Amino acid sequence: MDLDPRTALQTERARAMKLLADVERSMLDVSDARDGANTDDEHDPEGATLAWERGSLGAVRDDARRRVEQVDASLARLDAGTYGRCAVGGEPIPEARLAAVPWAATCVAHA
Repeated sequence: MDLDPRTALQTERARAMKLLADVERSMLDVSDARDGANTDDEHDPEGATLAWERGSLGAVRDDARRRVEQVDASLARLDAGTYGRCAVGGEPIPEARLAAVPWAATCVAHA
């Protein structure tokens, strides 16, 4: 059974917010691990791992933040009565696209 758009968006927002909180907690753990060590990221083999981990977590964090912004924008479009219409051309976004990506702001042609 498909969820209504508001429920789908709220579910996705909750998922993205949980991911964001988890990633930020992990970033603190990595930072704490680095602060507790007397290492040189550039020359220590473990330093490269910590730098890579921080970078990877940062990318996931940024994606989660973007998803929250996209979902919030979709909820605003839903409230304004423009949800499901392409933000570029104004044509309807196919239901299959909205079912797969409820926060989609554009049709496939304008994505």
